[in-house]
Amino acid sequence: MKSPVAKRSILVGGHKTSVSLEEAFWTAVKEISRQRDMSLSDLASEIERNLQHGNLSSAIRVYVLGYFKNRAADAITQKDHGILRYDKGGETAPAAGGKGDRPEPLRPPGLSRKKGRQLEGG
Repeated sequence: MKSPVAKRSILVGGHKTSVSLEEAFWTAVKEISRQRDMSLSDLASEIERNLQHGNLSSAIRVYVLGYFKNRAADAITQKDHGILRYDKGGETAPAAGGKGDRPEPLRPPGLSRKKGRQLEGG
C-alpha cells in the first residue's frame, strides 16, 4: 500500500533537505508559490526563516492552513462588504458600483429588511 505521505527533496536556504508532506499539502504549497509568483524553494526558505519550533514539514502544513484560512476570511469580509459577487461558474468578480454602491441582498418575499421580520400579509 502506498504511503499517503510523499517525501521530496527541495532546496531550502541554499541547502538540500527532505520534506515529507501529504499529497494535498504538496499541491497546496505549489499553488501558493504560483499565486505568490515565487519558486517552491523560495517559499520553503521563507517558511523556514520564520520557523519558531518543530520541523519544516510541520511548519509548511501550518503555513498552508493559515494561508487558506486567511483567504477564506478575506473572501467572507469582501462578500459582507459587497466587494465580490459570484457568477454562475463560482468565480468571483468585483461587485457592480464598488464599495459604496452595495446592492441589496435578495430576501424571500414577505420579509422586512430588519432582522428578517415577517411583514404583515406576507
